[in-house]
Amino acid sequence: MNTKVDYQTQIITLWATFLLGLLFHTQLGLMPLFHGQEIAHSHDTSDISGILWLMLLFFIIPMFAMIGTLFTQSKQFRVGHFWLSIVYSVLNLSHITADLFVTPIAWYQILLMVILFVIGLLLNLVSWQWMKSKPNRQKTSDSLLEVG
Repeated sequence: MNTKVDYQTQIITLWATFLLGLLFHTQLGLMPLFHGQEIAHSHDTSDISGILWLMLLFFIIPMFAMIGTLFTQSKQFRVGHFWLSIVYSVLNLSHITADLFVTPIAWYQILLMVILFVIGLLLNLVSWQWMKSKPNRQKTSDSLLEVG
């Protein structure tokens, strides 16, 4: 039995959970996007296209962070990843604050954002631990071939 902590799996799982919650928050219509601007059935999004690109970027960056986490042990990447997780936690806190000023307040969405914020704090902790740990020198190909 391997007792070594697998920070990479924990990080990828936390990012995936965060992204699923974020998807639920924005795409499934529980809170109108952009606080009242309907865009789901509109073809004219020129006035909000910049926001859409920022939202896409906000979603894509963790996807690439997950891929990088899977394939590298680089100290530079681990430091950058830790600071990325901090930036996302700050952005999530500011999102919660902004949602509190939307009328009417959708408390289920506030709860979801608080849960995502807590997941982000856990991601910060695991990223910090991964950044401080010694790199695992085992080859990726060896770990992929390992059974049981």
